[in-house]
Amino acid sequence: MEDDNSEPNSSLEDDYYAFLNVSRNAPTDEITNAYRRLSRLYHPDKHVDPASKREAEIIFNKTKKAYEVLKDPHKRAIYDSVGIKGLETDGWEVMQRSKTPQEIREEYEQLARQREERRLQQRTNPKGNITININATDLFNRYGYDLDYDMPNSYPVIEVSGMAINQSIEAPLTARNTSSISGHLSTHNGTGQGTINLTNRYTLSEKSWVELGGGAGAGPLLIFKAFRTLYKRTFAQMDTFVLFGSNGIRTGIDATTGINLDSGTMGYLTWRTGSSSSMTTSFVKDTETYNTNVSVVFGVPHSHLLFAFAWKRKEAKMKLRTSLKIGTAGLTFEYGAEKKVSEQSTVAAAMAVGVPTGVILKLRLTRASQTFIFPVQLCDEPLPSPVFYGTVVPLVVYAVVKRFIVDPIVNEQAQAEKKRQKDTYRSRMAEKRKEAVAAVNLMSVAFARIRSEEESRRGLVIISALYGKLTSHGDPGSDLSDEVIDVTIPIQCLVKDSKLVIYESTKSQLPGFYDPCVGEDKFLYIQYLFHSQLHQTTIQDNEPLRIPRQSHRVVAT
Repeated sequence: MEDDNSEPNSSLEDDYYAFLNVSRNAPTDEITNAYRRLSRLYHPDKHVDPASKREAEIIFNKTKKAYEVLKDPHKRAIYDSVGIKGLETDGWEVMQRSKTPQEIREEYEQLARQREERRLQQRTNPKGNITININATDLFNRYGYDLDYDMPNSYPVIEVSGMAINQSIEAPLTARNTSSISGHLSTHNGTGQGTINLTNRYTLSEKSWVELGGGAGAGPLLIFKAFRTLYKRTFAQMDTFVLFGSNGIRTGIDATTGINLDSGTMGYLTWRTGSSSSMTTSFVKDTETYNTNVSVVFGVPHSHLLFAFAWKRKEAKMKLRTSLKIGTAGLTFEYGAEKKVSEQSTVAAAMAVGVPTGVILKLRLTRASQTFIFPVQLCDEPLPSPVFYGTVVPLVVYAVVKRFIVDPIVNEQAQAEKKRQKDTYRSRMAEKRKEAVAAVNLMSVAFARIRSEEESRRGLVIISALYGKLTSHGDPGSDLSDEVIDVTIPIQCLVKDSKLVIYESTKSQLPGFYDPCVGEDKFLYIQYLFHSQLHQTTIQDNEPLRIPRQSHRVVAT
């Protein structure tokens, strides 16, 4: 679904909250006070010069428009839910004045859901994965040969021992009915099989759904699934099948109950019958920084204990994983990493070492809804040599590919996108720059008055303020360029009673500001005096600011 959030997706679009410098949950009296403060600066009657009066009229009309929208509960609800486009009366049902703000939001959300349903009906939502099993044991554990004429080739043999393909598509028929078709093909050492299934899911309510279907492959197949939310934190799901095969009728049942134990923690109990029966108890803890999974399986013919941990590094878009599985079928230790290389692509590699499985290198590439998996059998025994090379070689290959192929392509695309944004908004930037210059000119009288008052009381005096693509925060003069603007006057005019408060939003929307570098990371640098002591700070574009602060004080060395 398209993003219809009211918050601007570009610093070149008007943000009424940021322009008035109020928070998004500000009460009406705070909005009124902000409007009055700006009115004293930009009301046309405050200026005598005809040119200044015309400039003041433009900015005052913008101030008045922002105030009229945010002071009115109905218009504010529309603006918060839909954005500026929602204030255009033509075609918007949410403009009915008889409705409350909550009803406006609910109606807009309903319209959004309807648009999403129409979009779903236009797409098949394909999902699939391809698994290619590779046998590379000849690299580390070559077979011995007794006879001269059976001498092996000089190069090790690497072969594809198996392949599996899974694919599914969906077709939303109505708001409650979704049909899907899925297929599976697999082959291993020259023998293969395939199945095809067709199912339809019917949503009974927000808490439950049922799914019926059938398939063919090893024989006719009947499928039934059901889901139900039992309580606020508990759900149950049951999957059953009946297969009419050449060896008779086979049945199977998977019944799962899940409970939300606390924030981010889920507990599951699964009972499975069929060709193999088991009872599984598992606990999953998922937070912003890590994921833990502990499972205990009691089954026939095998039982095991599994512990898995994943450390999430959001700043690096990476996950580091490790797991230990021990049971009646043997022991397996696995470690690996997953890296998001683009908005739609993720790569992962893991090394599994176990008995009797040997050493397996698992490679995975995910692109949008398609997944490609490559399990590479390096050795049938847990020897140190394949473990070492299976760990080091993928890291080296990834580093080389990223350095010489991926990074140049990503940087080129990023530069092209920035250039496209700048070209698209070039005329809009010129208007914003002209408006900011006019606002600064209109602030001159207020700036002189506020600064004089602050100096007389040894209060908050802004020495220098820069905004844009800052490269060095210690020497303000070294940052002056086309991508950095001087905002000393606008910042000083925001000072009230020796305090400065800027709320969480892009600073480019403040009066006297504009975006000098569209698409780039921007910062705000402020150097100020408070009680005749030098202070300075640098914040990110959307970071809130409150000064003065003791931590900003510059200590002489």
